Amino acid sequence: MFHILWQFETSDDQADAFAAAYGPEGAWVAFFRQAEGYRGTELFRRLQSPPSFLTIDRWETRAAYERFRRDQAAAYAALDAECEAVTSREVFLSAWED
Repeated sequence: MFHILWQFETSDDQADAFAAAYGPEGAWVAFFRQAEGYRGTELFRRLQSPPSFLTIDRWETRAAYERFRRDQAAAYAALDAECEAVTSREVFLSAWED
């Protein structure tokens, strides 16, 4: 399994919109579900203000993730741009395989 960990910061006003976009029924999960090898996303929310979120995306293999990113680069960039309005900071933390 290949795991990707991201941290996102948002505002109190945008936290619910962020959770809707990145949560289990959100646009990102719907987009990833199209991919062969996608295995799920977990969303964790820090309760203090300002709100911060962690996501863990799970893929069957690193190759499956990289193939999806390559094949869907334009759609990925478009969705990322759409979601910029609900984040103030986005940080790639780590990727690992088990």
